[in-house]
Amino acid sequence: MPVSVDSSRIIYDALKDCGVGLVSALPETWLVHLIRMAEEDPAMVLVRLAKEEEGVGISAGAHLAGTKSAMLMQNHGFLASVNGIVSCAQLYRIPLLMLISHRGEFGERDPWQTEGGGVTEHVLQALRIPFAYLDSPSHVAHRIRKGLTLAYSSNKPVALLLCRDLMWEEPEGDARREQGDAKPSGRLSPQA
Repeated sequence: MPVSVDSSRIIYDALKDCGVGLVSALPETWLVHLIRMAEEDPAMVLVRLAKEEEGVGISAGAHLAGTKSAMLMQNHGFLASVNGIVSCAQLYRIPLLMLISHRGEFGERDPWQTEGGGVTEHVLQALRIPFAYLDSPSHVAHRIRKGLTLAYSSNKPVALLLCRDLMWEEPEGDARREQGDAKPSGRLSPQA
């Protein structure tokens, strides 16, 4: 499977190092290893969702109970969660750390992922949700720590976009990789 186990481990360890004790998720290709790691960790509570929007309520409850949480979701799951984010987390000032697999970037091979990926950043901006990109293992821990700090100091949602360069391992000799790494040109947020 081309989803990076190493990058998933770096992300998972960074969440744990920040004190996250609960993650909610719906199965998604790029999140498969993160979900498995949470499931196999007796110190982590994994809540499997039927709809991503349920994760807003789960994280709100965790916050009120004194537990730090993270929501794992895909772009389309984020888009489907907007009502819960606005009417619960933003209205009642609940900190949310959302890790969103940022599908639809340069190199995306699944046509059904391209539309949601193309609007995710714009929707985050419209909702005034701060976001940053996780696209290299070297800054994952730093940005997760800073994102969680901002979510809790502002009592607001914060998003970290899990990018293809971090989450996907191209097979050796893949012609697309040998042509050079195209960097997405439409990124909207300065990096932390």
